[in-house]
Amino acid sequence: MARLGVNIEKVAELRGIGGQAGPDPVSAAVFAEVGGSDGIVCPLKEELRPLTERDAQLLKEMVKTHLNLQIPPTEQMVTLALSITPDMVTLVPGKKPGSTPGGGLDVLGHGDKIARVVQDIRAQDIVVSLLLEPIIQQVKAAAKVGADYVEFHMGQYAAAEDLNERTDYMENVASVALAASKIGLGVAVGHGLTYQNVVEIAAMEKIEEVNIGHAIVSRALWMGMEAAVRDMVALVH
Repeated sequence: MARLGVNIEKVAELRGIGGQAGPDPVSAAVFAEVGGSDGIVCPLKEELRPLTERDAQLLKEMVKTHLNLQIPPTEQMVTLALSITPDMVTLVPGKKPGSTPGGGLDVLGHGDKIARVVQDIRAQDIVVSLLLEPIIQQVKAAAKVGADYVEFHMGQYAAAEDLNERTDYMENVASVALAASKIGLGVAVGHGLTYQNVVEIAAMEKIEEVNIGHAIVSRALWMGMEAAVRDMVALVH
């Protein structure tokens, strides 16, 4: 059974559009947990918006399940993450070069730098995940730099319109997830997953965690965060 992590960034984006005090992403996280979420995902960008340092600090105090901070591997953001001490840090591409075309980190091309960052985070007993495309070479590089988890960027899967293309992509994800598991890495998936396309991915044997934000927040506009999360939990679990 896969776990569900709820990404609250879209709530913070709505707050920024309105220029008001709400909607509050921390409150959204609380309602997500009431709805059965297994964790909260908090992406922090280098400009510290739409989610802010204060949001992350409040989430550390309020989240009762599992707090996953997504950050680019820069000195500034790593220092911030270590001051907050979440349960997990997921390293994602930032503004500078270091990503692959599908939205994942290029661990192969930046292994030494990422290895140092991973070591610094793990030294504080924080679990480290790397956002990658489901490419076996990148997964092996993730294991080499000392990561605990990999999270596969599912954007290409979500965008695939041809059934054969989608099937091929799923088979690749299943194969690479199995390989990752065999070399000691946990496997998560995220980006582009919805109520319509998540079931077959979450059902894969080696997928441990599914992280979703936009789809849940969109449904929450009509039925509330707690109910929207409960519906997704039913699909993922």
